Amino acid sequence: MRMMKAFAYLGDGTAGWVEKPIPQPTGFDGVIRPLLVSPCTSDVHNVEIDCLKPGRILGHEGLGEIVAVGEGVKEFQVGEIVVVPPVTPDWRTVPSQLGAHQHCAGLITGQKLSNSEDGLLAEYALIRDLDANAARIPPGVSPEGAVMAADMLNTGLYGAELAEVRPGDTVVVMGVGPVGLMAIAGARLRGAGRIIAIGSRKAGVELARFYGATDLVNYKEGNVERQIYELTHKQGADCCICAGGGTEALGQAVAMVRWGGTVGNVNYFTTYGDLPLNNVRYGFGMGNKTIRGGECPGGRARMEKLLALLQYGRVDPVPLITHRFQGLDQVETAFHLMAEKPPALVKTLVAL
Repeated sequence: MRMMKAFAYLGDGTAGWVEKPIPQPTGFDGVIRPLLVSPCTSDVHNVEIDCLKPGRILGHEGLGEIVAVGEGVKEFQVGEIVVVPPVTPDWRTVPSQLGAHQHCAGLITGQKLSNSEDGLLAEYALIRDLDANAARIPPGVSPEGAVMAADMLNTGLYGAELAEVRPGDTVVVMGVGPVGLMAIAGARLRGAGRIIAIGSRKAGVELARFYGATDLVNYKEGNVERQIYELTHKQGADCCICAGGGTEALGQAVAMVRWGGTVGNVNYFTTYGDLPLNNVRYGFGMGNKTIRGGECPGGRARMEKLLALLQYGRVDPVPLITHRFQGLDQVETAFHLMAEKPPALVKTLVAL
């Protein structure tokens, strides 16, 4: 049995190297040899909270060369380069047919890579239902851009979709990490007028204006709800995209939108802070507001739509990449950087 090297969750809040058998595809599945991968803060988070099976290979952002396909694969051939979204659901379940493919077998079960199935930080990776979950990279799109589109652009744009950003809206984006930056870009794509970004990390703040932020608010310089209240002339924002912050963030997001406003949440919370259900903080509390959240969409069709945004020059996610590495052994370095979050970091990328 041929073995491969992979970076995996080991247990007790730690990650490291393991050897596992090279996967063999059957049916509709395929196997890729990852060429570019990007460790995610979700990988770091899942390791820290011990929510994975020991030995689970990490990673759900990447692209690779197809090296083997099951007998049911019709659309792709060995040798092609494909990008894989983080959500690779079972499209044959009832929830998927009802439009909830992100939750195809229960809450957030569509994101199988690195959660319930081995991920991409390895010499080889199994991709379920290859025809439905992988996408070719169109002409004019760089491999780096394709990897950043798969999760970062996908999730940030989904935040803008959940928040129902409309032309001319005043939008607050909480967080200037990679997802927050792509939420800014997503709000701009959907026609937002004013985009107020909340954050303090140097690299993110510098990119926020590049992606469309008109105002920057530093939460270290005072209460963010009060700052938004004053910036919006005591009206509140039309909508807020929650793409960063701690347990208090969702309550702050609700407080910052006006009556009738919408919060789109793509942040992951294990617990929630207090929601302002019965107050009128700064005059625009909870009344008549909508909170929508969820895992980003997956599958081939979504991936092709995202890549079209890059192909036709609507957005460029490549500037998110601040640290590049070469070689599988550097995956560990990139992973730990995502955990440490130095001021100059936005995203890491590793060429294998």
